[in-house]
Amino acid sequence: MLTALHEFNSCVMCKGAAEEFQILANSYQGPGAFTTKVFFAMVDYDESPEVFEALQVTSVPSFFHFSAQWKFTTDDIYNLRGRDIVADQMAEWVAERTHVSVRIRQPTNYHGLLKLGILLALTGGLGYFLKWNRKSISCRILCEVLTLCFVIVMTSGQMWTYIRGEPYVQRDPRTGHKHYISKFSQAQFAAETFIISLFNMCVTLGMVLLDKAATSTMNVIKRKMMCLAGVCLVAIFFSWLLFLFRFKVPDYPHRFLWD
Repeated sequence: MLTALHEFNSCVMCKGAAEEFQILANSYQGPGAFTTKVFFAMVDYDESPEVFEALQVTSVPSFFHFSAQWKFTTDDIYNLRGRDIVADQMAEWVAERTHVSVRIRQPTNYHGLLKLGILLALTGGLGYFLKWNRKSISCRILCEVLTLCFVIVMTSGQMWTYIRGEPYVQRDPRTGHKHYISKFSQAQFAAETFIISLFNMCVTLGMVLLDKAATSTMNVIKRKMMCLAGVCLVAIFFSWLLFLFRFKVPDYPHRFLWD
């Protein structure tokens, strides 16, 4: 990787690209890696300008692959127009050029877990000092709502994104557009977890309405309306969940309502 990390160079993309490149290199150096087959190197313009002159590089960041046979082609230059500067896509490019598979391991981020622990501790301490009424805590409806909220949060990937330190969204360096959903099956943005939580909440609400429609003693018209609303919520938002999953895993065979 050829870059220019000093602030006076005004390279907006260089810092993020260097972080992704570091993740790629660290992932290859993990346990069981044959570390003498592929080497990763980073060259800064202010430290080695002669390298930039020799390779005739005029823009940064740039990524090159140099084989042991010294056969250099255009495919040995990372195409920034066709690929994003993320560790997963760089790993695919490395596999194409070297036939060495690199499984990306995002650095563990414990700050989110620490914040969650502090929040739970503060909530518990506040409840203790305010002496919550035991009847309100043991209330069946409150316990059911809290349980559903916990399940929805855990199944949406919130904890996974906190530990992995995933970004909230990702901005395309070429167009400037924001991506709220990662197209990789092994990655998930924080905004994506909120979308999944919303879909799961709507599916859950639909199931609750169906249950109430079947067991309630209300008049028939209200029960039919509840049943229709429940069916629509479950069908629409479950279909969107499948659509989102198929977007990340195109080979997934099952679908519902629409592709």
